[in-house]
Amino acid sequence: MNDLEDDDVPQLSSHALAALQEFYAEKNQCGGDKYNVGRIEENWQLSQFWYSQETALRLAKEVTAVAGEGGRVACVSTPSVYLKLRELHREDLAVHLFEYDRRFSIYGEEFIFYDYNNPLDFPVNIAHHSFDIVIADPPYLSEECLRKTSETIKYLTQGKILLCTGAVMEEEAAKLLGVKMCKFIPKHTRTLANEFRCYVNYDSQLDHM
Repeated sequence: MNDLEDDDVPQLSSHALAALQEFYAEKNQCGGDKYNVGRIEENWQLSQFWYSQETALRLAKEVTAVAGEGGRVACVSTPSVYLKLRELHREDLAVHLFEYDRRFSIYGEEFIFYDYNNPLDFPVNIAHHSFDIVIADPPYLSEECLRKTSETIKYLTQGKILLCTGAVMEEEAAKLLGVKMCKFIPKHTRTLANEFRCYVNYDSQLDHM
């Protein structure tokens, strides 16, 4: 007698249900693991392959050491490193993520939409040579992509460059950016078909294994 009939149970409209789902999705994005590497899944159509946790941490520590206290770091197409930097709670660093994937816009003003096909298309607040170090990972293994990304790197950096790309791009990288291959071998969460390496134009801890 006291049991409710199915018809008596309150039901949400489809609109209300969608709004509730959106609320919980936003709540999850703003949770304590907001900066976890891999929280946003790879999109292979955008040639996205996340670094392993170990590699992201090593690269984050490298750029932190180079930038120094109060330094400025530009992460060009390197969301894994950006997320690791923020996960480390280095609030003394100014960090910007230059990225094509607008899913990363959840990180607010630190996200800057970036398309390598328009390598110098920046907001007015991004000044010439305004970053202590630029870490970049061009999305495609092609001369064109590296050449255009190099324009971006040279515009942003005060001098220091950390480039992550395929071993096949070594000669082109040296020609465009004056970088040399490091001993450190970066790893990804998935096995890539091409050998991947890091390149720098300064004395780096990545050369001291």
